Amino acid sequence: MVQMSRAYTPAEAAAVSEIAVKSVHNAIDKRIIARRLSEDEGRALSDDDLLRLKLWYGVGSILSAERRQRLFDMIDQNPEVDTVRADDYLIVDVARARQQLAARADALREAEQAIEFVKGVVGGDPVFSKTRVPVRTIAAMRAHGATTEEIVEGYPALTARMVELAEIWTAAHPARGRPRRLSDLGATVK
Repeated sequence: MVQMSRAYTPAEAAAVSEIAVKSVHNAIDKRIIARRLSEDEGRALSDDDLLRLKLWYGVGSILSAERRQRLFDMIDQNPEVDTVRADDYLIVDVARARQQLAARADALREAEQAIEFVKGVVGGDPVFSKTRVPVRTIAAMRAHGATTEEIVEGYPALTARMVELAEIWTAAHPARGRPRRLSDLGATVK
């Protein structure tokens, strides 16, 4: 992860690192993440920044801020290190954190290729390519407890992988603005 493959928005960084968006913004504001990018990229984050975020919040309850900073200094000195001894009793598995981040980043890239916006289809909301299945609806169903099997049974055009991709894509691209009213969607409230 030494070479940056792309810049992530704070929402994408939160989805990939599995940290709350508010925590990502907090890390940027507190300069936990080094500002290595140019000003025209705004609050964009690199792969190295994602690793720093994951480790900062992953060992946050175990190590003090000073000891976490020493951990990052050791990683900066040897960027390809697999494990780092944080203290006498704690060894941090940096390679595993890198693998987890790489898998989620790959899933996000896959989701971005499988999801499209088509004007006139479902009101221009994001849908899976070559379907009329709204991505946010699938993610909302999972969030409300529906199993992947139930969703795939109800939407035969989907695969289990597409359901997984809906979750990470929705986390990386939260809906903007006010939620639509039921009356705007054609539903009546009794």
